Amino acid sequence: MNILIGSNNQHKFKEIKEIFALHKIDVNLSLPNQISSQKFEIIESGNTFEENAIIKAKAFFEIFHLPVISDDSGLEVLALGGKPGIYSSRFAGDEATDRMNREKLINELQSLGLNESPAQFKTSICFYDGDLILKAEGICKGIIITEERGNNGFGYDSLFIPDGFIYTFAQLNDEEKNKISHRANALTNFLTIFENYIINK
Repeated sequence: MNILIGSNNQHKFKEIKEIFALHKIDVNLSLPNQISSQKFEIIESGNTFEENAIIKAKAFFEIFHLPVISDDSGLEVLALGGKPGIYSSRFAGDEATDRMNREKLINELQSLGLNESPAQFKTSICFYDGDLILKAEGICKGIIITEERGNNGFGYDSLFIPDGFIYTFAQLNDEEKNKISHRANALTNFLTIFENYIINK
């Protein structure tokens, strides 16, 4: 089966492919830029991760007419009232880099006199084949710190220490992270449903 990953994020694509491989799911995954030279930017107008995942899955299906797996993920920091949430990738502005987003997060925590806060990463997965929608969610709880540690990962990984660990996501290797991450949890939950979908196709 050919499935499009509804994203332009190479880091996310690599992570999803590795998690599929861990579960021995035999599908051919591709990104939009591997199929078309045109760049597609989907407006994420939803109010929740799930709504944005569904919006992206349906939009990419309409463009490519292939089954799509899309996700929306973000960081929710307790001390910031759940921010950055659905705005995680553009916390410091629409053109923000990962570094700019991390710096804004650090500054907001430090302005409250904090060096850490309970936090969680959340991922919502949506599969859409033009007819059926399959959904799943995954969460990874931990703490956010204001000192960057590690060089792996992306986004806020260098600031996030998952529960039960003393290292940030960015200090873990891919195999370690893919066993516990929010995206891994969401995909594991999704693949349980997806395997039944494949059997019944």
